[in-house]
Amino acid sequence: MWVPKINIKDDKKRSILFVPAMLDMHFPLIKYAFYSKNYIPVIMTEEDGITDLGIRYVNNDMCYPIIQIVGQMIKTLQSGKYNVNRVKLLMPTAGDACRGANYIGALRRAVKLAGYCNVPVLTLNVRDCEKDSMMKFDLPMVWHALFGLFYGDILMMLLYQTRPYEKTKGAADSCWEKWIKRLSYDMIRGRNLSLRAMRKNFRLISKDFAAIRENDTWHKIKRKPVVEIIGELYVKYCHLGNWDLVDFIEKNGAEAHVNGLSYYALYYMDTHMVRKHTLEAKGAKVLMKFLEMIQKDMIKAMKEYDFFTMPAYRQFKKDAHGKVNYNMRTGDGWLIGAEAVGYMKHGVNKVFAAQPFGCMVNHCAGRGLYPSLARKYKCANIVSADVDSSASKLNYYNRLLMLLN
Repeated sequence: MWVPKINIKDDKKRSILFVPAMLDMHFPLIKYAFYSKNYIPVIMTEEDGITDLGIRYVNNDMCYPIIQIVGQMIKTLQSGKYNVNRVKLLMPTAGDACRGANYIGALRRAVKLAGYCNVPVLTLNVRDCEKDSMMKFDLPMVWHALFGLFYGDILMMLLYQTRPYEKTKGAADSCWEKWIKRLSYDMIRGRNLSLRAMRKNFRLISKDFAAIRENDTWHKIKRKPVVEIIGELYVKYCHLGNWDLVDFIEKNGAEAHVNGLSYYALYYMDTHMVRKHTLEAKGAKVLMKFLEMIQKDMIKAMKEYDFFTMPAYRQFKKDAHGKVNYNMRTGDGWLIGAEAVGYMKHGVNKVFAAQPFGCMVNHCAGRGLYPSLARKYKCANIVSADVDSSASKLNYYNRLLMLLN
């Protein structure tokens, strides 16, 4: 497929698109999908004081992620770095019954209360939620997002499995940055964006990370405790949402595992997009098979170099049969429990579930399920902890230390 070059320069004619910082390991590449003739994306980086700022404009009974996102966006608007007359705010949403579908209205009301009445809020979803405010996307955008998704997955999983065992401090981070720079170069210029190039890069990336930890005693050393992180999307993939969970785990002598975002993408298509007897549903089924093919290539490359990963989506879902309720399709739904099952089935017996306080999906499809899973997997330990603007970080970290010890 021919992919056009990306114009990353500010030509003053395009709108500045604020994108919430939801995916630490994926947005450095997925951001290139948002560049277009109309938009220049800016991934939010403001962190200081965003929770308190968010509470000023969002009811504290709302989900913790929207408080963080609102605080971060308003903080960036107030920074003076951008011409607010050119700014548009983007709110991705699943568009289902989860309270996340209310984020669009909550953000719109918040920026109005903050004095930015003329800053429009756009939404990005595939459920035709608020059609008049939908951000339009085309095939090149989807193609760039596809590469950002899978490259983000493999780089994240390899980084987390390599960094705890590196001999030279910073070697794993340097390797991650090297590949982000190389892949960004290709995405900007529309080069090497073929499936053949992606397969090749999967193996080269795996080989690079394997070289960092490879030594004569690698297969003999005592492995560090492995903690699986599960939970709601924002809390699982964003350090702001989970209070620097990966960093805390590694500093306490353990190894963090986070499942790939591609599993969420396939779960979402499987539970929302292919269930109707329409032309769009048929197209979604074809897209699912396409994504599964790429996912299998990624898994194969990782296993060739002795890295751990979940089985491909179909087998991953099959493994959870009888242990999760596939009718739980709201938000992250049955995926939360399936990830816990998948890891425990493959010998990872420490599961930490980070969840926004009051998130009904996490409480029903997650916390409500954990006692049942603990009975089925006798050696497993599952600990859940809430993140919230009023929650205690000390209690949160203590629960994690209890799991580690």
